[in-house]
Amino acid sequence: DSTMIVGKKASIERLTPGLLGNLGLKDLIAKPILDSMISSLDDKSGGGPSTTLLVTKDEKIHKFMVAGLPSKVSRHNHPMAVHTLTSMAAKATPKGGNKHRLVVLSDDSSVAPLGLAIAKAFSLFNMKTGGKTQEGGEDEPKQLHIAFVKSDGSLLDDAQQLQAAQVAGKGAQLTARLVDSHPELLTTEKFSEEVQQLVKAHAPKVKMTEIVGEDLLDKGYGGLYGVGKAADYGGLYGVGKAAACPPRMIILEYNGGGSETVALVGKGIVFDTGGLSLKPKVGMCGMKMDMGGAAGLLGGFFSAVELGVSKNVTLILCLAENAINERATRNDDILTMYSGKTVEVNNADAEGRLVLGDGVAHASKHIENLDLIVDMATLTGAQLVATGKKHAAILCNNEELETRVFKAGLHSGDLCYPVLYMPEHLMDEFKSEVADMKNSVKDRSNAQTSCAGHFIEAHLDETYQERGGGYVHVDMAGPAFIGDRGTGYGVGLVLSLLEAPGFK
Repeated sequence: DSTMIVGKKASIERLTPGLLGNLGLKDLIAKPILDSMISSLDDKSGGGPSTTLLVTKDEKIHKFMVAGLPSKVSRHNHPMAVHTLTSMAAKATPKGGNKHRLVVLSDDSSVAPLGLAIAKAFSLFNMKTGGKTQEGGEDEPKQLHIAFVKSDGSLLDDAQQLQAAQVAGKGAQLTARLVDSHPELLTTEKFSEEVQQLVKAHAPKVKMTEIVGEDLLDKGYGGLYGVGKAADYGGLYGVGKAAACPPRMIILEYNGGGSETVALVGKGIVFDTGGLSLKPKVGMCGMKMDMGGAAGLLGGFFSAVELGVSKNVTLILCLAENAINERATRNDDILTMYSGKTVEVNNADAEGRLVLGDGVAHASKHIENLDLIVDMATLTGAQLVATGKKHAAILCNNEELETRVFKAGLHSGDLCYPVLYMPEHLMDEFKSEVADMKNSVKDRSNAQTSCAGHFIEAHLDETYQERGGGYVHVDMAGPAFIGDRGTGYGVGLVLSLLEAPGFK
């Protein structure tokens, strides 16, 4: 029903005439029309699509489109401008018709990140009551067939790259679906059920354990328990609905062999009211997305498992709802973290760092031969000020690791950029007279995003720190969503960091 060719303008000019025959469109579009469509594309910024309607031999209408990617990008962008590709892919399934084709001129770039970018254009979660045909039945699902074309005009047939693109795309759509799910649906218990289904589908490669509710307190996870205890309501919720949302730590283990052992620690606040530091009406909307870090790591972890990554990987999900009732943690309360350190709460809305502090403490204490800890979180609004809406902020404890993560972002299209690393200066922001530290800064204009990362880092086991274990904090508050939709951010970055096939 439609065909879109997307690529850089020079590649479209060079390759499209030869591709029309393979697409069955050679005799349906006149050269002057094609030339006019291509010339209308902006060489610098890309854009489009430019569209014409064709009449096929069986007298059906076929929509033909060309869409441009920027011819040049900056050194902090993916060479194929993947965010533009996502935007163009969203226009590749126009109304009218259910079968569509998207032809991507790859310029010999790795296609796994390109496939990931395309998948991000198609969200799965939808509770709209439309989508009915005139006869009252369901609309037929749209099908998008994707082909990647190399610089010589031939179709890519590399099975490994195509599989990586498909698996990563599926992982990103899982991540986005969870981020889009509303908090009444995606409780911590439902999140756990989602994980259990994934573990079952990947058995016996993945082992799962959980610590739930009061057991967290008994075992010393005072940060995670303190944040989530008010939502462990049980009983009736809403109108006649039984629900429970206790805090929980989910631990997934995958042994892929290889020489590196990695822990991924995700912030999973399924809804954030701000606790007793209550958010305003406008600021609270969208806080269903405060589990974007956990969702991104979950999608990345299972994509890595499916692609057979040769590393040992443990995923730790710190799940809670930051709710309000008589049990809620108060400002001035002092929590004892799993690290053994005490935290004076001066902002109940700075809860993510509390749950992650317990998560990284668990990883650094209990995972044998651990080389690297990566936490991911929608942590601070200051991240958007520091690195914007497309790039996550990364805080790394050594320069080599910082370069590795930055390059992984460029390669995967899950872009990121370093922020200041200076704990000896910034940890003064958390000084407390009655505890080891407070949980929120005294000066919000002093490198807030870096401060939040250093707070989490402070709960790493001392032995792990002394032997030089790697630590990366990823604050992806901006790139986790666009408008009211999750983006699937995190999957590509994880796959590149773990050197998954197709993402090396």
